Amino acid sequence: MKENKNGDARNTSNNDPTLRIGTINVSLKYISLFILTLQTTALVLVMRYSRTQTSKTMYLVTTAVVVAELIKVVTCLFIILRQVGFNVSSFIKVVREECIGHFSETIKLSIPAGLYTIQNNLLYIALSNLDAATYQVTYQLKILTTAIFSVTMLGRRLSSTKWVALVLLMVGVSLVQMPTKGSHVTKDISKSKQFLGLIAVLVACLSSGFSGVYFEKILKGTKSSIWVRNVQLGTFGFIFGLCGMLYKDYDLLVKNGFFQGYNNITWIVVLLQAIGGLIIAVVVKYADNILKGFATSISIIISSLLSYYVLQDFIPSQFFLYGTCVVLVATYLYSKPDAPVSLPNSSASDKV
Repeated sequence: MKENKNGDARNTSNNDPTLRIGTINVSLKYISLFILTLQTTALVLVMRYSRTQTSKTMYLVTTAVVVAELIKVVTCLFIILRQVGFNVSSFIKVVREECIGHFSETIKLSIPAGLYTIQNNLLYIALSNLDAATYQVTYQLKILTTAIFSVTMLGRRLSSTKWVALVLLMVGVSLVQMPTKGSHVTKDISKSKQFLGLIAVLVACLSSGFSGVYFEKILKGTKSSIWVRNVQLGTFGFIFGLCGMLYKDYDLLVKNGFFQGYNNITWIVVLLQAIGGLIIAVVVKYADNILKGFATSISIIISSLLSYYVLQDFIPSQFFLYGTCVVLVATYLYSKPDAPVSLPNSSASDKV
């Protein structure tokens, strides 16, 4: 795989970065979206398999998150070191200037990292106070909140066709993830708890949309490299993840240790999580959060089908089939180029 003649892999005809594969220039936007789809699909399958293994001690998800963030930071630091020709003094200078010298810029990355932690806690509250169907349908509002924040914060313009596509995507993903009969236990939940669950999931949707678009705004509005930004984001993610781990699983950590239940499959999960964090940053940089939502939605369908054929722990329902069709239609509509805006005929107005 080779880059274009110009060093930053940008196509001179437009601002869309490309990579040359053989004799074809392929947009980095589509490459990153394709890789994200594969990574998300693989992560879902391997994670599901890892949590269904018969083991005396199951690994703690909180420790996996912390290790994944650490791997992500170390990987980005290595890439920065490679970019400066493995010159240690230049490497230290870059890290010091970018992370400490511009501390006000660094601290901005604590916002999406903190919101991500808050979002996970809100989703736990929502799952505890809502039935699975209500939760799955309501949480897909994050697709629309992401689009709304993209319009308001980034000034992005979406045609009516694209808004229709986003609504269809939300409906399609809701249908795909609709629990089948007998797959969940009906909860006897009071009205007050249902209201609390709805508030939690709605705030989580707002948090998801805002943090994603905020990170996109930072990445696209800065001269710092994507790897430096990942170091900053990953550092805060590691700190918040560490706090969450100690708060939630302190007793288990003291009893069985940090790496309890870890095996080869667990390490694959951790590596896929770390890779996913890097890929998402590339997608946000060269594509956008809305396209990321489409890639994630398609990966849900692919992972569900593979779960049926490989893991045999999923049985597609009519809702799944309908939802798949709706998602594909939504993807097609969103990918269609907008119709050109017709300008008024100036020649007619010039006539007397």
